[in-house]
Amino acid sequence: MLTPESYQAGRWIGPGAGAQILRSPVTGEEIARTGSEIEPQAMLDHARDTGGPALRAMGFHDRARMLKALAQHLDARKEELYALNPLTGATRRDGWVDIDGGIMTVFAFASKGRREMPDGQVYLDGGTEALSRNGTFVGQHMAVPLRGVGVHINAFNFPVWGMLEKLAPCLLAGVPAIVKPATQTSYLTEAAFRMIVDSGILPEGAVQLIVGRTGDLLDRLGAQDVVSFTGSADTALMLRQNPALARNSTRFIAEQDSLNAAILGPDAGPDSEEFKLFVKEAVTEMTTKAGQKCTAMRRLIVPADLIDPVAEALTGALAKVTVGNPEDRAVRLGALASLSQKADVLEKAAAIETEARRIFGDPDAFAIHDADPAQAFLPPMLYLCDDPDAARAVHSVEAFGPVATLMPYRDAPHAAALANRGGGSLVASLFTNDPQVARTVALEAAAWHGRLYINDRTSAAEATGHGSPLPHMIHGGPGRAGGGEEMGGIRGVLHYMQRTAVQGSPRMISALTGQWTAGAPEVTGPEHPFRRSFDDLEIGETLRSDPRQVTLDDIEHFAHFTGDTFYAHMDQAAAEANPFFPGRVAHGYLLLSFAAGLFVQPDPGPVLANTGLNALAFMKPVSPGDSVHVRLTCARKTRRTDTYGEVAWAVSLYNQDDEKVADYELLTMVAYRG
Repeated sequence: MLTPESYQAGRWIGPGAGAQILRSPVTGEEIARTGSEIEPQAMLDHARDTGGPALRAMGFHDRARMLKALAQHLDARKEELYALNPLTGATRRDGWVDIDGGIMTVFAFASKGRREMPDGQVYLDGGTEALSRNGTFVGQHMAVPLRGVGVHINAFNFPVWGMLEKLAPCLLAGVPAIVKPATQTSYLTEAAFRMIVDSGILPEGAVQLIVGRTGDLLDRLGAQDVVSFTGSADTALMLRQNPALARNSTRFIAEQDSLNAAILGPDAGPDSEEFKLFVKEAVTEMTTKAGQKCTAMRRLIVPADLIDPVAEALTGALAKVTVGNPEDRAVRLGALASLSQKADVLEKAAAIETEARRIFGDPDAFAIHDADPAQAFLPPMLYLCDDPDAARAVHSVEAFGPVATLMPYRDAPHAAALANRGGGSLVASLFTNDPQVARTVALEAAAWHGRLYINDRTSAAEATGHGSPLPHMIHGGPGRAGGGEEMGGIRGVLHYMQRTAVQGSPRMISALTGQWTAGAPEVTGPEHPFRRSFDDLEIGETLRSDPRQVTLDDIEHFAHFTGDTFYAHMDQAAAEANPFFPGRVAHGYLLLSFAAGLFVQPDPGPVLANTGLNALAFMKPVSPGDSVHVRLTCARKTRRTDTYGEVAWAVSLYNQDDEKVADYELLTMVAYRG
């Protein structure tokens, strides 16, 4: 008998007097006793007063390294989680989506935190805004961690991934979390959570766990807290209406029911690769996690003249699906998570059956070895709705199990309209080899779907699948799907941060952000900045070069040497006729080369490599006889490895009248001191 515990303020709390007994969906036997009596205010205080300050004291890169270490720790121990996975009714293949998928999500956020966020505590959203004529008053949008807690209410179908995909962006933002898993599979969540706590990688108070009821936790939340919920639309509505959440404008993210659609393009005949991909992915979506996926295909929308070939192909493939004990490696379709879930699926399937006829999978004539009423097995069930325009239930009732409905369409706009009848979904997919079909469907359907997955013969080998939310892309959708977003790379992190518009002088903005802003004070170092180690360089440290005259010989030599003989550089009359140029002008790339020659220090030193150039802009042409000089300023420093970091230099090129002629950001890798 498993006894998953809650984790409150640094201590484990076992099941209380009102504990709930959980039964195996596979055997019907008792497998767990759950339900702890927690103190909501103690948890909130511990998160806000201990976990929050500890996380905010770290920078984004510190927290990213923390996440990477955590993912490595879980990855090394994941077989312990796989050992519990069959108790949920899931096969090992199902468990890979949940367990390995969750761990890979943490790895992805760790990587994005290092690559896309600054090595500091303030995230900049966009560039500096000029708010005055002379540049003494500027604006900058910045984001900082909220001072509250992320309350994560997760669904039963992904006990590991559901926890980790919320935790990773929350912790990267610098906000502590309270995790509330669904009771039915809470023992698997608790096992993964216990690994997190035992690792000692996270600071005290960063994470807590509720196995059982939350009490009045939501009533105690405020404006700095975030609730992220995954589950049914009815439960989401109840939570949204909590007076405290409404009164305090507590952020609420919901990922709910979704009647996701899959469209087979009109060009995808029975012999096409796209037809085969459609059938393969439809069967996968019906059977993975026994169809208990918020992203599973529920409505299969196909050309009217292909209904029969598609139905034949699907029923043939479904007939080969092995249903049974998920511990058997030969089994593809395991059990639903509980008997109550099985009953709910059958109830919803009955509603669908009022508008569609079942063409595969009779639950009343279904039997596997040693099956009995205490087991939560169902066959894959495929329906066909002949008149989807007149139907209502097939577009509004979700049977959260191995159930899907086929329906015909006339043309691409009609297919998109049927997909949109779901009232908002997490994902809609399209299988076509015709780019025009893809464009038509996307423009018609994108507003109603959080993600559009388009697969064809080109992407098939590497496509990740209709039902696979990826940490790089947003997971959420409008309307029925909840109107929220999770993941989506750094977008997901920003849900736990406050974006604030800061206005002031460049000096003040630079001090707040830790990055040099044009107009902020410049610092003259004791030697050439390229002779300075990463540690010694100061933000704002600047080199101003001597001038160099640009001659007509320089322009012609560069033109013939590179082959760039564009007329603006070589033909005086043609250049004068161009509204952008006063006559023959220097190549922009010639000016960049001259700039490098003006600021580079040629001897071996801390600068290891030039790795990039960003935001290049040419403001004013340079004519033969003009002079140019450079301002090179250390604008940003980011640690990358144990031996070197990245330095971003603000480079501006001026002419003899101090007019700016070019601007860009130069990236170099610079060694640490000693």
